[in-house]
Amino acid sequence: MPNNQTVDLAAVKQRIGKVGVWLSLLGQESAERSRRAAATIEELGYGALWIAELLGGKESLVNSAILLTGTERLVVATGIANIYARDAAAAVSGANALAEASGGRFVLGLGVSHAPLVAPRGHDYGKPVETMRTYLDAMDKAPYDAPLPEPPARVLAALRTRMLRLAAERAQGAHTYFVTPEHTARAREILGPGSLLVPEQAVVLSTGPDRARAIARDYMAFYLKLPNYLNSLREMGWTDDDFAGGGSDALVDAIVAWGDPETIAGRVRAHHEAGADHVCVQPLARDLDECSDHLHQLAPVLLA
Repeated sequence: MPNNQTVDLAAVKQRIGKVGVWLSLLGQESAERSRRAAATIEELGYGALWIAELLGGKESLVNSAILLTGTERLVVATGIANIYARDAAAAVSGANALAEASGGRFVLGLGVSHAPLVAPRGHDYGKPVETMRTYLDAMDKAPYDAPLPEPPARVLAALRTRMLRLAAERAQGAHTYFVTPEHTARAREILGPGSLLVPEQAVVLSTGPDRARAIARDYMAFYLKLPNYLNSLREMGWTDDDFAGGGSDALVDAIVAWGDPETIAGRVRAHHEAGADHVCVQPLARDLDECSDHLHQLAPVLLA
């Protein structure tokens, strides 16, 4: 962003509100269906929509533009834009253009992703913190000569101490994923009081333990193969025994909130009480229709 412009973090917090939605499905849907889904999320009262960038799915900044054109108030945020998918100058110009065109309704979430997801792009996976720092240096030097009334906020995907510190120093805060309220408390301590902290919370709207945990384990299987998440969990006291067999019941219940709407709302409150500014809930649904149904059921308790 231009050196003479700073982000109004209080305004960003007000725009995104206390609760948002995290979805990966929108990267694989038609533009028309994605716009309708985003409009529904806006109508329900959620403050922000966080979207994934999947290999083989829609490019995240283009997808953000699609979703912004289908909404009027909803903030769209990348959760996250993979820094290996575009150079720093492209990230600056794309994010600034989206912020200007949407009236400040865009947040740029950046992350180093994971080695298995970077190699297919033809890149070597570098040391995460050093790679991100170099990328941010290049962003800060990138020119941007188009109108920009207000620069977009940027947050870093961060789990462990060094990346969280970098998020506090070089961004407006951190977006944490696959975490517990205990991790949120630790992240807040590292970030300090002035940074934005946005944890993701996966949820299953089911009161049956066997069914809920089966859905949760199916979701968690991919992440329990990625070293970045395993190292973060180990740092929080979880062991290899917890990772075996799709995850121990204790780990599954810690990562995925399941039960009735009030129980899930209790987990979201726990993140807020631990220091989160905004929690983005991810319904573990089969499709957009089921996801929309779950968000309808959750809205009265999450947004009260």
